[in-house]
Amino acid sequence: LDSLRADDFVRILREPDNSLLKQYAALLQTEGVTLEFDDAAITALADAAWRANSTLENIGARRLHTVMERVLEELSFSASELGLQQVRITAQYVHERVDALLEDQDLSRHIL
Repeated sequence: LDSLRADDFVRILREPDNSLLKQYAALLQTEGVTLEFDDAAITALADAAWRANSTLENIGARRLHTVMERVLEELSFSASELGLQQVRITAQYVHERVDALLEDQDLSRHIL
């Protein structure tokens, strides 16, 4: 089996009817928050999953779940309390939440 590439992760995030992007959007919609992802954010999520699989244990597409959870953790718990109605996830937002973890391999092994 070949390892998934970053572009494979992008397809996994975009193409399935029940993709993680759609699942998280639906979850936050129950709190009255509309969640949108920039194209660059989707690419950043895919790249983070690929980088984590390349440097840590390769767990395939399951890595997307851990990356998404890390990126949206704070928002999932506080969006409704903050009175947010619409949130746009950008590449910068993704990088702010995962880059430091990916650089610190000892820490990322436990978190990602």
